Amino acid sequence: MATEIEIKAWVDDPQEVQKKVSNFADFVKSYEKEDAYWLPEAEIAPLVKEEKRRKLGSGIRIRQENGLVLVTLKKKEVRQGMEINDELEFSVSSAPAFEEFLTTLGYAPWIRKHKEGKAWKWNNITIEISMVKDLGWFAELEILTNTNEPDKVEQARRDLYRCLEKIGIPQEKIESRYYTELLLKRGGT
Repeated sequence: MATEIEIKAWVDDPQEVQKKVSNFADFVKSYEKEDAYWLPEAEIAPLVKEEKRRKLGSGIRIRQENGLVLVTLKKKEVRQGMEINDELEFSVSSAPAFEEFLTTLGYAPWIRKHKEGKAWKWNNITIEISMVKDLGWFAELEILTNTNEPDKVEQARRDLYRCLEKIGIPQEKIESRYYTELLLKRGGT
């Protein structure tokens, strides 16, 4: 299981940020990601009503990107504004077939997210500048590691904050809430 250590921040001027990132990082790709988050059907209504933060970033995610379908289960937590996620991820050949499988198990889709943007790589950090439908522009900085030991997390935090500074985004712009939480507050589904 991989551990993803990530910060995301609101972006006021996406063109300027992309220009800065292009000056020091290697371009990887443009992307369009369509995510559907699934939960046991019995948990959806109380979750939305009570907005239980612990669960808002949880569930099974089905991501469709460039013809690939990835299924991800994350154990999520937020520490000092950073997401630290233990991920179990695998691909499936058909999103509709896997969705039918989940429905049979009593799961239902509860929120969807559409994200478009560009990705770069700098040192061990993946940098994505994304437009998240119904929310706005974000910079996502991510380090993948095989552990979430405190000293590794602290080193990742320093590296991520240094990168954020390098692209000119103040720390006050960091968003510690999950996208799913933000989308629910905006009335997204």
